[in-house]
Amino acid sequence: MEDLYVIAGLGNPGAKYEYTRHNIGFLVVDILAEKYNISITKIKHKALTGIGLIEGKKVMLVKPQTYMNNSGESIREVVEWYKTSLEHLIVVYDDLDLPLGKLRVRAKGSAGTHNGMKSVIYHLQSDIFPRIRVGIEKNPEGWDIIDYVLGEFTEDEKKTIYNTLVKAAEAAVTIVTSGIDEAMNMFNG
Repeated sequence: MEDLYVIAGLGNPGAKYEYTRHNIGFLVVDILAEKYNISITKIKHKALTGIGLIEGKKVMLVKPQTYMNNSGESIREVVEWYKTSLEHLIVVYDDLDLPLGKLRVRAKGSAGTHNGMKSVIYHLQSDIFPRIRVGIEKNPEGWDIIDYVLGEFTEDEKKTIYNTLVKAAEAAVTIVTSGIDEAMNMFNG
């Protein structure tokens, strides 16, 4: 399906991870699903998936169920099965290296320190695909990094992050409707 866009949010399956910092990608996909009435209930390609229309474009929303560090297995299966070009793959994930609430849209690039993105790049054998990074800020001094990313946002952080999740969803829609360059111009501040 050459005209199919795939928006994949990175995260961990299960209720205990649902609202953690590391599940930013899943939360953005959920916002898109709700706004565009796309049901993400089909289990396919090691992921929860749903296909629908966003602004008239055919889109598959994907939430890999492989746990974060193996996200690439699921995303590769989706891309190969649907013969999706990498320009039509959009990956959304959390980023420790960005301040809380900061958004960064890129057409390509390295995984940085993010193991989920390392898996995606490894399995696709390419880093040339659009991605939306959502800042969760570095773990505070004395906090274990794993405990931090698997922890939930504080009440103050929730106010900031919700608006950013909505903007990240809007950035994904902009990539689909107007292209990566337009999205970078609009959302990289």
